Amino acid sequence: MPPANRESWQAENAGNLGEAVNWSSIRRHARPPWMGPLVYASVLAIIGFLTYHPADAQTTSRRLKNRIEPVYPELAKKNNISGSARVELLITTDGRVKDVKVLGGNPVLVQAVVTAVMKWKYEPAAEESSVVLKFDFASP
Repeated sequence: MPPANRESWQAENAGNLGEAVNWSSIRRHARPPWMGPLVYASVLAIIGFLTYHPADAQTTSRRLKNRIEPVYPELAKKNNISGSARVELLITTDGRVKDVKVLGGNPVLVQAVVTAVMKWKYEPAAEESSVVLKFDFASP
């Protein structure tokens, strides 16, 4: 149980400690004024590194040989769904789309995009590459 005040605690424990505690010498450790902004900047830098997508930096401009446009889905037309769909394509060395990673968008629109881009064909290259694409759909 905490003491009511310093003087009563000193009086009770004076014999136990050998002498009274000098409360003025016991201070909370104060941080330097520059520490707050430094910690804040460090946290922002860490968040920036964690949200950095190296696939975006490795995006190459490979030429597209065969492009099939996504078809606006009937379900989206009936429900008046519009918006965009973002995907990241992993392209093999021979130009085929190996994998499609969905980055965002309405699931109905995303499915139409995935179906179309899996049929795309790029020019061959020395190594695999990735491309980030955004498709916009407007209701008719």
